Amino acid sequence: MAATASMNGASGNGARTTSELLRFATAGSVDDGKSTLIGRLLHDAKSILADQLAQVKETSLRRGDGELNLALLTDGLRAEREQGITIDVAYRSFQTDKRRFIIADCPGHEQYTRNMVTGTSTADLALVLVDARNGLVRQSRRHAAISALLRVPHLVVCINKMDLVGYDEAVFTRIVEDFRRWSAGHEGFREVTFIPISALKGDNVVEPSAHMPWYEGPTLLHHLETVEIAADRNLDEWRFPVQWVVRPQHDERYHDYRGYAGQVAGGVLRPGEEVVVLPSNRTTRLAAIDTLDGRLEHAFPPQSVTLLLEDDLDVSRGDMIARPSDAPTVARELEAVVCWMADRPLAPRGRYLLKHTTRTLRAIVDGIDWRLDVETLGREPSPERLDLNEIGHVKLRLSGPLAFDPFERNRTTGSFILIDEATNDTVGGGLIVAPEG
Repeated sequence: MAATASMNGASGNGARTTSELLRFATAGSVDDGKSTLIGRLLHDAKSILADQLAQVKETSLRRGDGELNLALLTDGLRAEREQGITIDVAYRSFQTDKRRFIIADCPGHEQYTRNMVTGTSTADLALVLVDARNGLVRQSRRHAAISALLRVPHLVVCINKMDLVGYDEAVFTRIVEDFRRWSAGHEGFREVTFIPISALKGDNVVEPSAHMPWYEGPTLLHHLETVEIAADRNLDEWRFPVQWVVRPQHDERYHDYRGYAGQVAGGVLRPGEEVVVLPSNRTTRLAAIDTLDGRLEHAFPPQSVTLLLEDDLDVSRGDMIARPSDAPTVARELEAVVCWMADRPLAPRGRYLLKHTTRTLRAIVDGIDWRLDVETLGREPSPERLDLNEIGHVKLRLSGPLAFDPFERNRTTGSFILIDEATNDTVGGGLIVAPEG
């Protein structure tokens, strides 16, 4: 299971090539051991360069930590090291013989829940840590609930610090049962895996633990290497948000066509198929798929390509190219679950910019239907506002037509951010849902 690339993704000697990429985010309450777990995973998978390990050893000694502090591998900001908490989202990459990985180490403090949403929004898998001594706490539930709302396909609940409870099976079983009772009936929890670990000692992180013979499941790394993710992507419905119109006069490939550059957000695109440009609803056929390395016979998410159409249509940045047979919804109104990220509350009649893929429109809040109680997963009907870190169901009216899908069908075309026009700050993240009632 030894990894063959450095923590920053640079290949080492004898590096092997693997194509499948798993993005996963770690979350949990403060001091549950997220940064230590990621450090342990990188260390035991041999994904740390010698000079990085030497620096961590020197810093651990200087701080008086008593032993190698693997959390320092991800807690890179000076403020984080001084306070002993993770503030920003720290991204790290590594690979094994079976997969490449990008890790988002998300902050645990409630004040930085917005960063956790950012880190989890693009994840294939969410990993929530629970301190075995404390069991499920508010932030554990909050982060698991956000993962469910974000429709992260796979959730791993790691019960950490098992060494501090004598590797007691009863402690593990009780926390698993508590989680199942709390999450029962919530449709977002589709696949949950529970693993007892000690990030500090390395139990069940990369190698099986000799201290927990009662646990017969996979180690964390084995689960990360083998969890099925190919079926999680929507490869049926064409979605191509146009990012840039390409008109290179010197390139003979574009003498008869304009190119439309962007990233494939859904489906498998093939030349010759009929397409529709939204919101204009004009139809044509896909003439070719172009890249810097030449033409492609097909393209799929998340490839960045340039499409050439048979007819010269009026296509602009923010338009969506799809198939007429399974086109997305085009509307000026939508409903969404919003995680609010600003000190100033979201309230009815609030006005914001809505950025969806490559299209930006003005939006007004028509109403707030309910607010989520992360302790019970219940809904508080008709709240007056959403405060910082609160989650609720919101109706929005837009200044123009938007092509979108429910988030459950397509995580790219079903999500957006809200921006404060005055400050240009991102104030909310939204997941489009089918209308209720």
